[in-house]
Amino acid sequence: MSDPIKASAQERAIMAEINAWAAEIGKTEGKPAFTAAILKDGQEIVRGRNTVGQDQDATRHAEVVTIGKAGAALGQRDLSGYTLLASCQPCEMCLAAMRWAGIDRVIFGARKEEIDAEMFRFPDLSLAHFHAACGGAFDYAGGVHAEMVTHLYRLDNEG
Repeated sequence: MSDPIKASAQERAIMAEINAWAAEIGKTEGKPAFTAAILKDGQEIVRGRNTVGQDQDATRHAEVVTIGKAGAALGQRDLSGYTLLASCQPCEMCLAAMRWAGIDRVIFGARKEEIDAEMFRFPDLSLAHFHAACGGAFDYAGGVHAEMVTHLYRLDNEG
C-alpha cells in the first residue's frame, strides 16, 4: 500500500534540515536521535528533538516535545491544519498525541519496516491501522530523505 500523499517541495526541504540535524545529533551524542518540526502552510513554526535521556522521561519523544512547543508558541492546543514532520515514523504514542492535537498531516523519514523493532511497542499495529482507526483523519507520507537517518534507528550496527 502506498502512502496517501506526497510531500511538497517545501516539506521535503525542511525534512532535509531536520534529518541533517538528527544525523548530527547521532554523530555527537549517539543513536538513536530523533527530530521533528511543525509547519503551517509550508512555513516552519517550531522544531524539537527527543529529550528522553536528558529528562529521564519516556514521553519526551521529538514529536511530543515539538507539539508542546507549538502549542506554547501559538497559545493554543488545537493544531488542526498543521503538519508534523519527523525524522522517523512516529510511534504509537506520538501518533496518538498528534491526533489529540488535531494535526492532520504527517511527513516522516525512516519507515518502521526499515528500522529496529524496538522503536515501537506495538509491532503488529501499522500506520495504516492507525489511519483506518481514526477514519482517515490524517494524511501521511514516509521515506522522505530516509537515507539520511535510517541508520540512526538501527542500533545493531555502527552505520
